[in-house]
Amino acid sequence: MADTAATVAHEVLLARAYLSRVAEPPAPALARFVEATGAVEAAERIRVGAVSEAVSRETASRRTVDRAAADLAAGAAAGARLLTPEHPEWPHWALLACTTSGVAALAPPVALWVRGPGRLEQLCDQALGVVGARAATDYGAHVAGDISAGVAQAGFTVISGAAIGIDGAAHRGALVVGGATVAVLACGVDRAYPVAHEVLLGRIAATGLVISEYPPGCVPGRHRFLVRNRLIAALSGAVLVVEAALRSGAQRTAADARALGRPVLAVPGPVTSGMSAGCHRLIQEGALLVTRTEEVLEAGGRIGEHLAPEPELTDVRPTDGLDDVATLVHDALPSRAPREVRWLALEAGVPIGAARTALVQLERRGLVEHCAGQWRRPDPDPDTPR
Repeated sequence: MADTAATVAHEVLLARAYLSRVAEPPAPALARFVEATGAVEAAERIRVGAVSEAVSRETASRRTVDRAAADLAAGAAAGARLLTPEHPEWPHWALLACTTSGVAALAPPVALWVRGPGRLEQLCDQALGVVGARAATDYGAHVAGDISAGVAQAGFTVISGAAIGIDGAAHRGALVVGGATVAVLACGVDRAYPVAHEVLLGRIAATGLVISEYPPGCVPGRHRFLVRNRLIAALSGAVLVVEAALRSGAQRTAADARALGRPVLAVPGPVTSGMSAGCHRLIQEGALLVTRTEEVLEAGGRIGEHLAPEPELTDVRPTDGLDDVATLVHDALPSRAPREVRWLALEAGVPIGAARTALVQLERRGLVEHCAGQWRRPDPDPDTPR
């Protein structure tokens, strides 16, 4: 586990811990203020209210609540640490989009609480966000798990929200192949939410990371699920939506991804399934339709690194690859009686010379045979009387 305390000054950790609780994310004015003045000075000025009106609106209700030392202790007791922009593990490049987007709702976090041995900046180097419906169908769970396992085997980190349904299937898919996965929570990292995923979160924290911008002890709230989605999008190089209703958190994540300049991918489903209606809408709006791991890797990876091979055709026909004239002549061949070239040219609507050339091509392929100056299709069964 990275030693944050040994790398970042204790006063900075205390200031960032205070700042992570003083405002409800996203807090764009606070983020700008901390960036401009530094964490320690920002914390001191917020405590006494010596800040702009914009910063005051975001911090006034909690500025007297200073539980920084207690939060750091609670985090340590849960095996977590506070990761700050002053630490080399901070994912500066991934979160830069939050700063440059100009969208207040996508403001970057002032700190992240992380639990697990992974290094966040490395895990974000090649990462795929996988999101979708909580009420996932068997089809959706299978696709999410299969694609997540495939991209994890290719060296990608799978990032999701640890929710029931598609999120859980994505995390499990990565874990089953020994891949890296990150869970972004809408509550403190010391809480197992949902409770049904307590074991799953433990497995993620054992090899990857469980992260949150909310301090230890914070409970999940409906708005917090929507807010944390921007982090899933920002930390991922692309976002894959497997199943989603027309109005859903997954749709919000996709919107955040677009605003942050991340590719959005979507898996199609049955047109009769409400759980795929959101994916179909995303595809209509420009999301890339994907159906297999190779397509996801090509879209979400570095340019030219994961080029998907063309799917192998299983329905191969003897006439595949014929030019237009040869196809017309082949179609003109009657099923039984042989015909002369002039008749075939007339029936196909091509010049007689072109018909002769086409018949040579067809003969080489075994699609026609010459018989007493005329041409016919070969008998599929040589023992059948003509």
